[in-house]
Amino acid sequence: MSHIDHTHDREASSWIDGADKHPDFPVQNLPLGIFCLGDGQRRVGTAIGDSLLDLSGLSRDGLLPGSVCPALETGTLNALFALSYAERKGLRHAVFASLTNLTSRMALLPHIYPSQHCTMHLPFTVGDYTDFYVGIHHATNVGRQFRPDNPLLPNYKYVPIGYHGRASSIRLSGTPVIRPKGQRKPPDSDLPGYGPSFRLDYELELGIWIAGENALGEPVPISQAGSRVGGLCLLNDWSARDLQAWEYQPLGPFLAKNFLTSVSPWVVTAEALAPFRIAQPARPEGDPAPLPYLFDPADQAEGAFALTLETWIATRKMREAGIPPHRLGTGPATSMYWTVAQMVTHHTANGCNLMPGDLLGTGTISTPDPSGLGSLMELSQGGKAPVTLPDGEERSFLEDGDELILSARAVRDGFRSIGFGLCSGVVEESRT
Repeated sequence: MSHIDHTHDREASSWIDGADKHPDFPVQNLPLGIFCLGDGQRRVGTAIGDSLLDLSGLSRDGLLPGSVCPALETGTLNALFALSYAERKGLRHAVFASLTNLTSRMALLPHIYPSQHCTMHLPFTVGDYTDFYVGIHHATNVGRQFRPDNPLLPNYKYVPIGYHGRASSIRLSGTPVIRPKGQRKPPDSDLPGYGPSFRLDYELELGIWIAGENALGEPVPISQAGSRVGGLCLLNDWSARDLQAWEYQPLGPFLAKNFLTSVSPWVVTAEALAPFRIAQPARPEGDPAPLPYLFDPADQAEGAFALTLETWIATRKMREAGIPPHRLGTGPATSMYWTVAQMVTHHTANGCNLMPGDLLGTGTISTPDPSGLGSLMELSQGGKAPVTLPDGEERSFLEDGDELILSARAVRDGFRSIGFGLCSGVVEESRT
């Protein structure tokens, strides 16, 4: 599954100033994204240190493999992720060679821009979005608030639970989070009311960008599912808990989720993540084994990712006082009960076709202890135990002016660490 090669060499060095020491984007990463300059033309780019390299421009100058060039002229990554793994890997190798070979410097300089001069855009035109629920500790913590004696439903350990979300409201990091309105029924009321959510929350997730396509009616075997993962990003599935509690039975969340989903701008490719594939944690004794269509020894051996995830908050008062963001939690991505490949296989098990640029969310990733809980619903125990912030403010749920920030880093001995950048959003008051 993993294909470690010379582009992952921790000693590899780029001639771009500061790239080698960049915490997120050394030359071993080369994430893909869409950006524009003042002309508004959307281009495919890669992050290298604090700069962006315009791959669309390199393509027009004949500096990249010809087979990928048409896909670099469309203003999204959809066409690129419709290409084969070998073609995408060839692009990575060509870019890596150019950024590590000083003889390429003069040819590349016209296509390098400071990141602060670039405007990022959604990397894909997202046709479909599915959100899973594979964070077992989150599922247990939330389930315990509603069903203390039976927090996990009987199907959880057999089925990668998911639901179809709203693709039209997926937005890039930095998009304001307008407090949603909807129906909510307070516990002390006999009737529901309509108005702004009082229990707005975040959810720390990974996003999975799909590559390739399977025909309608053709499931993706678990042994091939890994090849359908084009890359990962950070994802915040903003959630209105009071709306959710009232509306979710019997069909699941609706207005509580579909008002906004934030994603980070850079796609950290499957190729870049190859050194950070690790064994899926063994299931606890007594848990059922996956059904045969969801089990592959190779996937169990390296279907998880060595990622450290973090969540930070900065209230309006904190920012005005110059107080840095406060970390709410940190934990590993190995707190996922199902692998990414298992999610892909189950999604297609009935013949559902996945398309390039489709987005899957993992569901909230939480640790088994309070150090890495992925939502305020868990941190505040449903509002019963507010979180105290450095300036003395308390939070049970998000308030207007709060900024929520997600980050992730891939770390493993023997390899250069790479990062995902940030995924953030500031809560704004509900619209009248």
